[in-house]
Parts: sequence; structure tokens; C-alpha cells
Amino acid sequence: MSSGKFLETLAGTRFPTPPIWLMRQAGRYLPEYRAVRATTKSFLDFCYTPEKAVEATLQPIRRFGLDAAIIFSDILVVPDALGQKVWFEEGEGPKLDALTDPVQFGQLSRARLTGYLAPVYSAISATRKALPADTALLGFAGAPFTLACYMIEGGGSKDFAKVKLWAYRHPDSFALLIDLLVDAIVDHLANQVDAGADAVQLFDSWAGILPEEQLFGWSLEPMVRIAHGLRARHPKVPIIAFPRAVGPAALMYRRPDAFTALSVDTGIGAHWAAQNLQPHICLQGNLDPIMLVAGGPALEREATRILDKLGHGSFVFNLGHGVVPQTPPEHVAQLVEIVRNWKPSV
Repeated sequence: MSSGKFLETLAGTRFPTPPIWLMRQAGRYLPEYRAVRATTKSFLDFCYTPEKAVEATLQPIRRFGLDAAIIFSDILVVPDALGQKVWFEEGEGPKLDALTDPVQFGQLSRARLTGYLAPVYSAISATRKALPADTALLGFAGAPFTLACYMIEGGGSKDFAKVKLWAYRHPDSFALLIDLLVDAIVDHLANQVDAGADAVQLFDSWAGILPEEQLFGWSLEPMVRIAHGLRARHPKVPIIAFPRAVGPAALMYRRPDAFTALSVDTGIGAHWAAQNLQPHICLQGNLDPIMLVAGGPALEREATRILDKLGHGSFVFNLGHGVVPQTPPEHVAQLVEIVRNWKPSV
């Protein structure tokens, strides 16, 4: 079991400067990643080839010495393992054979999940062995609502009308899908912890499209159930919740009974977060990924502003979403230096 700055921060220890890792830190902005990707016929093959997933996970750690690694995988391995066809179109993103009828739920089964996703768990085990002891390894999963969006829409969407109409018109059948996903995600996260993940993050990327009542019922409540289900198997594992674009409704996610930390996106002000969220739960965030593309004095000003607002409390420095492909690697190095050299103002 590793320790180190990231895990100790989640456990409540305060350091002079916060730990730092970045969502999508393993990916297309790194030339060494592109070289490995070029040897693999499809993105899912990449995710399911342990030695390549291990290499992609380790690349940003070697380059930047970040405080945590996140296993190279994808949230859509869960629908894939449940029996829904998933593939990635180059330049277009994920595609799925969309669910159009509740009868199709009967074709989905979590019975094969553990065996099907064995390559992911092998990659975690090998990565944990390869990482320095003080570098944490994160496992992750998509939250049920976000996975349901992809499963019903058949990919990304501009308005998410199909998934919303299904949830509004047929709440009972939608609840069955959410229940299946809750159980599958608990299995997937528990398997990742068994394999060597030190902590996990739950990504609810599309939570922000929901009105308040549905946000509680379809995003928060299933995420809390997952946290409790995982803790029944792994009582001490840290769990980070990332409900993206929920604005002030982030207040609902201040749930220390379920979540160890709350990751906030760029749309939540650091000052507001420091006043309303940080007294209750460790925060993670929330630099604009495009600021990382900009680099230079603008990056230094904004990163320092976030540190000045949030660095005095329980905090993990990260982005408000993932690293984008056009990010210059030297700007990531600049950010790590800014965070590590930050001096709290008195």
C-alpha cells in the first residue's frame, strides 16, 4: 500500500503546498503517448492491453513527478463489459449501439464483468508495482447517470433529449438501468482496489444537464449508494466525487459519509468553494484546461489565484476537466513548478 502526499492530504494531513495530479494527464498531448497509440489498432484495444495501459499511466509520472497516477482506461469499459457494443470513431469519440427499449436491459449482465475487465485489473496491479511508493494510483469509473447518457444516446449529445425523455416518461425502467449500473460500478471499483488502486474517482460528466430534483435522484443518490457499497468491501478507500457543471448544487455533494473529496469544475468560483464547500470536505480542482494551453504569465496568475483561495485548506490541485490534446507538455511542467513553489500569503 502506498502513502505519500496525495493520500495523506485525503486523510486530513496539511502540507505547505498541495499535491497535484491532472485529469487526462495520460494522453494525446504527450508525444510518447502518441507513439504507443500508433501501435494499437483501436482505443479499446489500448485500454485492454495491460502493458500499453501501464506505459501510458506511467508516462506523465516519469515526465512531471506528479503526486498521483490514474490508470489509463475509459469510463465506457463498464457498458462494454455489460454486453453493449462500444467502439471509438477516430475524430468523433465514443459510439454505442444505443438502448432504445427497456427490453434491451435484459441483454445486459454484470455476470461477466470481472472476467471481461481482467486486463484493466492486471494493468492496475502492474502499475502499482512500477510506481514509486509515495505516488498514489487512482482507479475510476463513470457514474451511473453519465453512463446511462452514453448508453441511451449512443454517444455524446447536444441536448441529451433521448435520455431525459426516457427518465421523465419511464422513471421505473430508468431506475432499473441505474440500479444495474450502481451494482456494476461497485464491482468494477472494488476490483480496482483489490488489484492495487489506492483511491478511486467517480466521474459524473453529464450531471450538469439535470434539473435539481433529478440531479438528486439520478446523480447524487446513486453515487452515494456506490460509495457505501464500495466501503462495505473496502472501508478505508478514499473516494473522490466529480459531478461536473452542477454549479451551486455542488452543495448537495458535501457528503463526508460517502465522499472523501469533491472535485470541482472551472464553473465554480474558488472563493465561493473555499467558503461553502471546503469547510466540509477536501476539494480538488479547478484550473481551466485552456489556461494550461495558454501557459506563461496567464497560467502563473490563475494557478496562484486558485492556490491563494484554496491552498490554505484541505486541497488537491487539479484541472476543472481533463488535459486537452493541444496542451504543450512544457506548460504542465510549468504548472507543477508553480504549485510546488507556491508560498501561502499570510
